[in-house]
Amino acid sequence: MRGGEALLKSLENQGVDVVFGYPGGQLLPLYDMIYDSDLRHILVRHEQCAAHAADGYARASGKVGVCIATSGPGATNLVTGIATAYMDSSPIVAIAGQVPTGLIGNDAFQEVDTIGMTMPITKHNFQPITSKEIPEMVKSAFYIAGTGRPGPVVLDLPKDIQEQELDFENDVKITLPGYKPTRKGHPLQIKRAASLIGNAKKPVILAGGGVIISNSSGELLKLSELVGAPVTTSLLGKGSFPEDHDLSLGMLGMHGRLPANFAVDKCDCLIAVGCRFSDRTTGKISEFAKGAKIIHIDIDPAEIGKNVDVDIPIVGDAKIILSNLIRAISQNKMSNKSMEWVNRVKNFKQTCIPKMSFDDTPLKPQQVIREIAEAVDDDTIVTTDVGQNQMWMAHYFTSRKPKTFLSSGGLGTMGFGFPAAIGAKVAMPESDVVAVAGDGGFLMVSQELATVKEYDIPVVICVLDNRYLGMVAQWQNLFYEKRLSHTHLGESPDFVKLAEAFGVAADRVERPGELREVLSSAINSGEPTLIDVTIDPDEILPMVPPGCGLTEIVGEYKTESNNSEDVPYHETAKERAGD
Repeated sequence: MRGGEALLKSLENQGVDVVFGYPGGQLLPLYDMIYDSDLRHILVRHEQCAAHAADGYARASGKVGVCIATSGPGATNLVTGIATAYMDSSPIVAIAGQVPTGLIGNDAFQEVDTIGMTMPITKHNFQPITSKEIPEMVKSAFYIAGTGRPGPVVLDLPKDIQEQELDFENDVKITLPGYKPTRKGHPLQIKRAASLIGNAKKPVILAGGGVIISNSSGELLKLSELVGAPVTTSLLGKGSFPEDHDLSLGMLGMHGRLPANFAVDKCDCLIAVGCRFSDRTTGKISEFAKGAKIIHIDIDPAEIGKNVDVDIPIVGDAKIILSNLIRAISQNKMSNKSMEWVNRVKNFKQTCIPKMSFDDTPLKPQQVIREIAEAVDDDTIVTTDVGQNQMWMAHYFTSRKPKTFLSSGGLGTMGFGFPAAIGAKVAMPESDVVAVAGDGGFLMVSQELATVKEYDIPVVICVLDNRYLGMVAQWQNLFYEKRLSHTHLGESPDFVKLAEAFGVAADRVERPGELREVLSSAINSGEPTLIDVTIDPDEILPMVPPGCGLTEIVGEYKTESNNSEDVPYHETAKERAGD
């Protein structure tokens, strides 16, 4: 068979049933072969969205997502999506067309150095120089992408190699010297961690995206209840622990919940699982959990000690390590010394319940999130874009199950939410999927309305419409003397008319109580729908400024127990937190 056919057969052997792509000149041989293939191909309207859709597919399903783009601008358009997947440890294989081997390096039409360009943002990348290399490369790409700390792999495919013939073998062997991810944690380190946890009086668990990737939410819950450790999460860890549980603290960090930030500030033992201690999570490093001994469990040894000095590092798979840690603690029959701490945290949480009900118009974001929560169930997959919409959802929306809250973390990619929702829906067709986006981020990818219409992909897009680049404007208001430089989006377009121009059903929500019914109806309609939600442009979420500690918060928290208009709520909370 020819190289392109070997590629398609190799994808089939890896269990791939769908790819997201966009053809071009250097991929004409491959796309001619796709014409006769059983592979489902979804034609996106921009290559970046192919990568985001593959990413959403991977995060929702746990399988490797696949995207395809041609050479030159096709490959460069994939880069943002590849970098997003790399920062968030999402397993995708990105296939890029390339000019024929004889022209590589000659600045041929639509030639870029895809290998060099993607090297810093992939786990690995490949470029076959003969077609017989393709089967092993594809199998290796999927193995690398999906094992250890997951991430993207690029396959750069020259045009002539797609047409070159080879003798195809199904049972190809792969050789990856030096690539042997550690899965089992060191037993002595686990024993030391068990002893430290057993003697802790104020333990807290910080759960990151690695808990979700390793499918260890069950072990996380068991450990938390066993030792009486409240659980906070990073943005990507949201959903790893049920947020309606008594021991849940919610998200930690710059836009985190008060109980999470204060508990980490006061704890004496921090058990970090599958997180990389990003600056958005820790705040000022010298002030982060300064009274705590820190245990760091992560499959990537490069993350241990990179940002935060730790006392007990354990490298390996979170599910295996947590299971062994639970066993060690149970065998030691250590008495629970943290009940007083648990009660204090629970009492503190009761005073920090956020105010979610507002009668105001334009709508308050809190009210919007409340109505979204009332319209969906625990199995609904919610994706967010980046900006205020993302932080409002992360802060106020209650997630109870892993792989149901998908968001761009490390790269903070505007435009992620909608195409990621497309990929999630394709991966999990029985699940309802709702994308929550700001108007700015949605306008970057609104052309994908054509994709959901043409392929009848029934996602619901809630556009939180305040006509501002909300997060940038928030920073300008707080830190730049309200000098709103180029953050107002103007009054164009009418999002309802825009959706209708694509043939997509649309509605507008402007008053309290409307969104719950409109969203429920849209989900039940079984067709793609856009909901334009008009929100208050002046509402901000209190935050920890860059370079500050987790309890140094600016802005006013609105909670059910606000009883003073003179003192910022977080200042009264700081007094109640005590020592």
